[in-house]
Amino acid sequence: MALYRFRVTFEDYDDVMREIDVKSNQTFEDLHRAIHKSTGYDPEFSSSFYISNDQWMKGEEITYLPNQKRKDRGISLMSKVKLLSFIDDPHQKFYYTFNFDRPFDFHVELMKIILDDAPGVVYPAVIKSVGEAPKQFGNVFTPAATAAVADDDLDFLNEMAFNPEDAEDFSEVTDTDADLPEEKTSEDEEEDDEFGNEFADDDNYEEDERSHRGGGDDY
Repeated sequence: MALYRFRVTFEDYDDVMREIDVKSNQTFEDLHRAIHKSTGYDPEFSSSFYISNDQWMKGEEITYLPNQKRKDRGISLMSKVKLLSFIDDPHQKFYYTFNFDRPFDFHVELMKIILDDAPGVVYPAVIKSVGEAPKQFGNVFTPAATAAVADDDLDFLNEMAFNPEDAEDFSEVTDTDADLPEEKTSEDEEEDDEFGNEFADDDNYEEDERSHRGGGDDY
């Protein structure tokens, strides 16, 4: 029985790779389960293979645990479709999405066709494994991560030794001082005395002049 050797890589994790041998008459579900035997993931999630071109564009879909929409569209089931039905190219490619709710995307490429299987080997068989697969739900958005970012912003204020109470004290002082007259300096007081004395001399001068005129009338 001929074997297909597939190279399986994560679309977003270049350093993780698996090579898996599968018999040509085995199904897409067999390959689906073999992939997750190699990653350590629970395979019981809705997933699909897509017949792909060299640019990894999605074509015909073959699905596992389909939702009602896929059932209504009559999409082929992995358990019903043998791999040999879609191997038209010696480097055939399949785009594979695992777990539509929290997806991981994979590139699955046929590397070679081996004419005979090895005696005593149970297929599918993982023959090469490089890199550790990310955690199964490691790509899920978590509000805690956002909270951590917010805390980082507050840390910036802490580094500046910012105290909200200081801001209140500052505003109170500012409002009060705005209503108070400026405190006079010693220079200001001296200047006031100088002008005051000058005006005082003028007043005395006018009084003396009136007195002089009055005395002149007596004569």
